[in-house]
Amino acid sequence: MLVAELFFGRKIKGGGFVSDALWEKFVREVITANFPDGYTVFDGVGGWRTTEAGGTARDPTKILLAAADRAPDLAGRLQTVIDAYRTRFHQQSVGLITRDSCAAF
Repeated sequence: MLVAELFFGRKIKGGGFVSDALWEKFVREVITANFPDGYTVFDGVGGWRTTEAGGTARDPTKILLAAADRAPDLAGRLQTVIDAYRTRFHQQSVGLITRDSCAAF
């Protein structure tokens, strides 16, 4: 299986925040549609170096953990989730880490 971790910052550039209600709607409409066999979401806080702020920026973050069979459409489904979040919430990026894993459910 492939294990994918996606990192979704909740601050919206130019002001605003992805609320819990907006996040839940995104989960229902996009994540569940692309990973109907299951996933886990948990909260985190992301940090990264920024030249604009002259230091480290911090951002409340949602982390999606999904283990999926290596199907031919898997990369496309991951990209669909990333693109949808970036577009819907005006994000510069969504972090993605993937790794091979032996898993059973």
